[in-house]
Order: sequence, then C-alpha cells, then structure tokens
Amino acid sequence: MARGLGKGFEAIFPEEKVRDEDQVHDIPVNQCRPNPYQPRVDFDDDAIQELKVSIQEHGVLQPIIVRKSIKGYEIVVGERRFRASKLAGHKTVPALVREWTDEQMMELALLENLQREDLTPIEEAKAYQSLQNELGVTQDKLSKRLGKSRSHIANLIRLLSLPSEVIQQINTGKLSMGHGRALLGLKKPEAVLEMANRIEREQLNVRQVERLIQEMNQKKAKKKDNPRDLFLEERENSLKEQLGTSVKIHKGKRKGKIEIEFMNDEDLERILDLFDKE
Repeated sequence: MARGLGKGFEAIFPEEKVRDEDQVHDIPVNQCRPNPYQPRVDFDDDAIQELKVSIQEHGVLQPIIVRKSIKGYEIVVGERRFRASKLAGHKTVPALVREWTDEQMMELALLENLQREDLTPIEEAKAYQSLQNELGVTQDKLSKRLGKSRSHIANLIRLLSLPSEVIQQINTGKLSMGHGRALLGLKKPEAVLEMANRIEREQLNVRQVERLIQEMNQKKAKKKDNPRDLFLEERENSLKEQLGTSVKIHKGKRKGKIEIEFMNDEDLERILDLFDKE
C-alpha cells in the first residue's frame, strides 16, 4: 500500500493522501500489465517462486497499486506480487487504483526499487537519466526529490558513457560500480574494454584496478618527460571528488590551466552550479 513507501512517497506526491475509505479492488490478473516505466530489467526467478508459495498459503497480504488505462490497468507498484499471483494461478489480485501521471509513475517505480535496493547500478543510472529527460529537471533538483546526493546521481550517469560491453558487465554483476568509476579514469579510451576483461578474468578488486590505471596513465604522461607534482595530484583528486568528474591540472613555467571534463550540457550546468554555490 502507498503508506508503506516511506517519506520519499510524500516528497514525490505531496498532494496524495491515503484515505481510510480508499477501497481495495480485486482486479482481474489478465487485465494488468507491467509498468512501462519500470527501471528494473531482471526479476529474480527464485524470489518470485518463493513469493508464489507464500501467496498460495496466505494470499496477497499487501495490495498492489495500479493506474487505469485504456486496455485495463498498468501496475505502478507491486509487479513482483503480480507475477507471483499469476504463477500461483490466481484470477484476481487485490489493488488500489490511483490516477497518476506518467511522470509520477516513473518516479514512484524508481523510488520503490531504490528503497529495496533492487536495481543494478546501470538500471539506476538509466532511470535517473530517463527522469531527467522526461521531467526536464537538473541533477540537483532530482537529488532533492529522490533523497540521493547529486554526486551519487552524477557518478552513476557517467557509467553510461562506458563502452556497451562494459556496461553489460556492470549490469550483470561481473564488474562493480567501483570498477566502472575506476575505468572512467583511464586516459586511453581504447584500453577500457581490455582492462574490463582483465578485471573479470583476474578477479581484480577496485583498489588493484585503480593502481593499474594510475600506472598506465603515468606511463602515458612520461612521454612528455614532465613528472607529476604530488601536490597537484592531491588537488586533482580533491576536485574530482567535489565535482564528480575527471579533473586535470596542468602547470607550466609561467602559467597553468585546469581541465574539467563534462559529458553534456546538463553535466556542464551541474558543474557550474557547484562553483556558483562556493
């Protein structure tokens, strides 16, 4: 029920109140279809089977939430319960019917999965990116609406700039989010996939990968015969953490420059906003 979704629910739907007189309807299973904005791609078959057994024994203890559509009902919250009920052979499923917009459905589907920590880093990143595109909001506004830090959202979305093969490795759990972030720091883009495969093959942890990448980047820098200043490296790392993106400080004999990487106009706006608040 909507009451069980926690504080994030009220943040997204401040005008929505769950009333005692709200009625639970028995909705025909064959009239329900999944939320088209569900960020979760894969559902654990074993977990669905366990839920099916529980439903066969005790019934559906918590109603799903649906939205009326032209062809029946769209599931807003509770797709696992719906799938398990269907497997259990139930003809109907208890549901609360709500009138919500597409934007609200997108946000609530993401919020529900985030609260259960069910999404992979890539599914979460794609959901944030979709919400940004659909709602036309900045990462700062999105972070406030969902209760996630802006740097967390920015770092996840940056993973989507990795090669598709690497994205798939992260999505299937062969590589972690930490591995992905480390790979983003590789100065030779053509070496990213090779390094990703090495991580999987040799079961390297994040710290090992970071050291390897640092060595590779230093070898490339040595071609300029310009040894890196440890102080500058510390400042670079500090700026990377603050800005959530790659930063390079170049120091010459008379002057220097700072390079700050951004992916698109939205990412540039996010970084400029950070400077405005300093």
